Amino acid sequence: MRYEGAVYRPPSEAGSLIIQATLGCHHNKCTFCGSYRDKPFSIRSIDKIREDLAEARYMGPIQRVFLADGDALCISQKRLIEILESVNEFFPSVDRIGIYANAGNILHKSIEDLEALRTQKLKIIYMGVETGDEALLEKIFKGATYNQLIEAGRRVKDSSILLSVTVLLGIGGIDGSETHARETAKILTDLDPDYVGALSVIVVPGTPLYEDFKQGRFRLPDPFGLIQELRTMIAESSFTNCVFRSNHASNYLPVKATLPRDKPRILEDIDRVLNTRDQTSLRPEFLRAL
Repeated sequence: MRYEGAVYRPPSEAGSLIIQATLGCHHNKCTFCGSYRDKPFSIRSIDKIREDLAEARYMGPIQRVFLADGDALCISQKRLIEILESVNEFFPSVDRIGIYANAGNILHKSIEDLEALRTQKLKIIYMGVETGDEALLEKIFKGATYNQLIEAGRRVKDSSILLSVTVLLGIGGIDGSETHARETAKILTDLDPDYVGALSVIVVPGTPLYEDFKQGRFRLPDPFGLIQELRTMIAESSFTNCVFRSNHASNYLPVKATLPRDKPRILEDIDRVLNTRDQTSLRPEFLRAL
């Protein structure tokens, strides 16, 4: 397999075959993200993608495929269908194909477009939400408003594709921590996704957020401040049936829950950590990573 530059995928795609459908991120403006700043955006040719698929045949039966890089759903409908058809041609055993997307990518697809993608086994879309704070969305250059994020999420769910969203603990800084947490709980309730992944901000050199950090314009909450945000998001959100995870390597306190079923237990566990301030219950700093 030929991969160009660093390749990122959701934790839940750890066992998937990763195929680069694009290089870099079409948006690439989020102030906190340094993942694709050194990789100019481009859409890979179908010939190169098919070469990768052919080379991957030696891996045997494949159940899951993930299409990288950052927001591959920006690919035109015709080309994306061609890519999905190629995946199914080379790997008839595939059960699920996943992809990263932002709200703008999704809103450029109709529900009929998304349903057509699902017939080609695109069964999960990962959308970065980060926060429900309208002012903060603009500040971090997310490229979408609260209402656009809601519309995009609902369009995914209406097409019967699983919706997995990420939120970012700490992105509001110390001063905006409470508002960020409460508004994020609100947008999670409005979205009612199938999956939520809560990550924690790691300030990456070379990003605008890093410059704000160096100049004192951004102050990151301490570990217990991040955990308090996590508690607020869980306590004040309401889901139909959601798998909620904060077990990403960036987080100090791993949480695995199905909400609302596990809410009382999870809040009790978090409160124990917050009340005791027990450092031994936290992931050590040297083990945290993006």
